[in-house]
Amino acid sequence: MNDKLNADHAELKKFSDLAHKWWDRNSEFRPLHEINPLRLEWVDQHCGLLGKKVVDVGCGGGILADAMARKGTAQVLGIDLAEKSLKVAQLHALEAQTPNIGYRAISVEALASEQPASFDVVTCMEMLEHVPDPASVVQACQRLVRPGGWVFFSTINRNPKSWLLAIVGAEYMLRMLPRGTHEFAKFITPSELAHFIRDAGLELQDSRGLHYNPISRRYWLSANTDVNYMLAARRP
Repeated sequence: MNDKLNADHAELKKFSDLAHKWWDRNSEFRPLHEINPLRLEWVDQHCGLLGKKVVDVGCGGGILADAMARKGTAQVLGIDLAEKSLKVAQLHALEAQTPNIGYRAISVEALASEQPASFDVVTCMEMLEHVPDPASVVQACQRLVRPGGWVFFSTINRNPKSWLLAIVGAEYMLRMLPRGTHEFAKFITPSELAHFIRDAGLELQDSRGLHYNPISRRYWLSANTDVNYMLAARRP
């Protein structure tokens, strides 16, 4: 693999080792399955996925990409650098007969050079906190989207509360995620991500926090972005 790629080899191996579990709803990926309807609806409310050409950056096993394709998009392309995860995504799409979906092992920067301004919608969920240079990813997402198109990001805030809930709580106490899934130093504050968005030439449109009650196992969205959050932006 080219060492100039904006990727952490340890992170890629981490997700490759878990690839066979992507579509097991009782596995370490259960939280992604449970939050998927919320984030899918949030994206759809802003951009209207019907008939749109979409790219999902850092798609993993295809949980969000598959759901967007089933919303009636014209085309969904999922990209990732963890090839085992992509093979799982491709197999699931075949078994589930998901329409209008494809997957590629390519970096977002390379795709942006190859297909600039080619997509109506770009999603980049739970990925920025796993790469060495998140600002480069944001810039590439801007290059991929057409003028007037939407770009959506989700990641984790960096503060004592997020360390307590996203790492100590989720990984060690509740064991919702494998230990070592996240590194606190790689978390990104909303102001930092908003800065990346503005520097890339995108206009911030909306923000939402994602919350979880471990007793009721219920997820919901609110204006509080203290821990998990999503930002929506548009290219002028």
